Amino acid sequence: MVSGAGETEAEPVRPVWVLTPLEGVGPLRFGMSADEVRAALPEAVELSRFSAEPFYPEIYGLQLGFHPAVPAVCAYFEGTGRLFCVAADAGHGPSVTLDGLELTGRVPAVLQERVLDLHSSGTHNVSYGPRGNPGINGIGMVLRVQDTEDGVLTRPVLVGHEWADHCTDDWEGSIPECEWLGRQWVVYNGSDVWPPPGHATNWPPGWTPPVVADAACGIYHG
Repeated sequence: MVSGAGETEAEPVRPVWVLTPLEGVGPLRFGMSADEVRAALPEAVELSRFSAEPFYPEIYGLQLGFHPAVPAVCAYFEGTGRLFCVAADAGHGPSVTLDGLELTGRVPAVLQERVLDLHSSGTHNVSYGPRGNPGINGIGMVLRVQDTEDGVLTRPVLVGHEWADHCTDDWEGSIPECEWLGRQWVVYNGSDVWPPPGHATNWPPGWTPPVVADAACGIYHG
């Protein structure tokens, strides 16, 4: 049985992480080192470390899980080693909430309607990136989608204050390239995945998108 948030009755209860816009989410605070992130999540297992940006090799991601081989969170670090971006896995990640609104593992159309309600009420200014992903630059949040066993569900991608400007723009914002790949919120240039089959990218030689199991963190599968 699938709940409105995309969970099944057999799954353990997700931890609830409250989003403190531009500052942190759950036990994580933007600006932390990798060691501080590991200390803040003592129950998490580090599943992999990967290059997150084709043009900025110093930017890397850590894939973390609350159970072995079950990805839950991707934490991204910039060149100085500071945490600047966090993405919650749609299938097994923490239940990220904003003002009581659950953002993780939701049906995209349902969550989009709720987020647009925030826009209509004047609470937040919602905008859309070039590929149709909704988000709120003012709080450093972008909503993406991810294939899961329960269908296509939402995955929040969050950044801190220094990196929030234009964060909904997949060309100009600071969210790593690998987080824009894979399943798309809407059909873009005739395809619901990016890059579409046969598309020639401009990634430099030597960089390929991270390949991780079970569509973790929305990372593209080569």
